[in-house]
Amino acid sequence: MDILYERQPCSAQEIQQGLPDPPSYSAVRALLARLVDKQLVQFRQEGARYMYFPCVAEAKAQESAISRLLKTFFKGSPARAVSALLDMDAEGMSAREIEEIERKIQRLKSRKNNND
Repeated sequence: MDILYERQPCSAQEIQQGLPDPPSYSAVRALLARLVDKQLVQFRQEGARYMYFPCVAEAKAQESAISRLLKTFFKGSPARAVSALLDMDAEGMSAREIEEIERKIQRLKSRKNNND
């Protein structure tokens, strides 16, 4: 999906070429067919090629992917996911990124306190 958002529209071959350690062409086509079935991607025919493009906003696709990730690996808990991310990349985070996370946590706390 990242390649589609970045280069839209693009062919299956262009998607395959944009992947690190790409799967076979037929595997890319099969994945695209699943994304079309899920109504995340659409295509149009240009000559002999099918050109694919996303049909959902990138933010919506990210939200959907995060939801599946939470359910699959973190028992639906955002706190567990955030904790895992912080543990995994604590050394690689800049002071600016840490401050941004702290601001978001403060906003969340303020909203929770205002709703109580």
